[in-house]
Amino acid sequence: MKIVHIDPADRYRTEQFIDLPNKIYSDTPQWVPPLATDTRRIFDTKGNPFFHHSRAAFFLALAADGSAVARLAVLNNHHYNDFNHEQTAFFYHFECFYHPEASIMLFDAGFEWARIAGLTKIIGPRGFSSLDGLGLLGKGFEHRPAFGIPYNQSYYADLVEAAGFTTESDIVSGYLPSDMQFPEKVHRISELVQKRRGLSIARYHSRSDLRKLVPQFKDLYNAMLGSLPGNVPLTDQEAKSIAEQLLWFADPRLIKVIMKDNTPIGFLFAYPDISEAVQKTKGRVYPLGWIKLLLEKRHTRWVNNNGAGSLEEYQCLGGTAILFSEMNKSITEGGFKHAEIVQIGAENEKMQRELREMGIDFYKTHRMYQKSL
Repeated sequence: MKIVHIDPADRYRTEQFIDLPNKIYSDTPQWVPPLATDTRRIFDTKGNPFFHHSRAAFFLALAADGSAVARLAVLNNHHYNDFNHEQTAFFYHFECFYHPEASIMLFDAGFEWARIAGLTKIIGPRGFSSLDGLGLLGKGFEHRPAFGIPYNQSYYADLVEAAGFTTESDIVSGYLPSDMQFPEKVHRISELVQKRRGLSIARYHSRSDLRKLVPQFKDLYNAMLGSLPGNVPLTDQEAKSIAEQLLWFADPRLIKVIMKDNTPIGFLFAYPDISEAVQKTKGRVYPLGWIKLLLEKRHTRWVNNNGAGSLEEYQCLGGTAILFSEMNKSITEGGFKHAEIVQIGAENEKMQRELREMGIDFYKTHRMYQKSL
């Protein structure tokens, strides 16, 4: 067994890194491959805004015949560490056949790289941007993942814990059927709060409308989440990059922003789930995969709610009721039969509790891990 530290310019090794999951999940019908274009972006040290302020290392575990057995990315996010006054590494893109020796060697190489960089702790799975899904799947293996959310083999937790990691926190995702008896009082509260507080719901009809929203969204995100411990504000380049990734499959009707006069104070981001089409195209967008993806976007009966929140000063004034009301309207107005509320963190206990009270089934759990270096 040999561990190789990959040069991002090495096309052969990066292709091994990209292709490994296709082999590991070849007999796993639930798995959804990442879009090949997105995976290749992690090696683009010039175009990926992450590399404008931070560094990453990529490792492969190779068998004696040169075939890849496991892979790992370790990130030194300077922006995160400077903002949070930490020396923390992230690990991401961990994939491995059931090979404990390869896994241990791979993580040891990652730990050593992080120590040399002066980092004292490692957490993960956590990726390059706020768009990357978090954690290791621990519950819900029988379900197909929402688009962009990690899926892994059930034995991965054993491999990660064998490397010395312990649980940091859990993240849950909930299922919301279209025929669920949504409390009518939530709609009434939403309408009442909007009237009393002078709030309104901004709706969008085209991608050009959404593009104009990007600077406001960045400011709103940073005011809501970027200032909290464990997060990091978005830069202009990161916000633009995230927007470009999202815009091509977003449905403008599912993007809603709560406005106070002309100022955004909350948002709901939902998008049609195109996972089934991604499975069919094996993650390839070109030359013709994009056609299937666009058709799936129009016809899918699944919708993912992958971001909702309001400024703290409005959360206790009915802002949460507005978000829940608009979430339900997005599902019913769009004719969707299934909805997933994606990745609500343990720190958002209030939202988890309120969703449970409405009958949401938290049917998937992802776990974040930590280890001192």
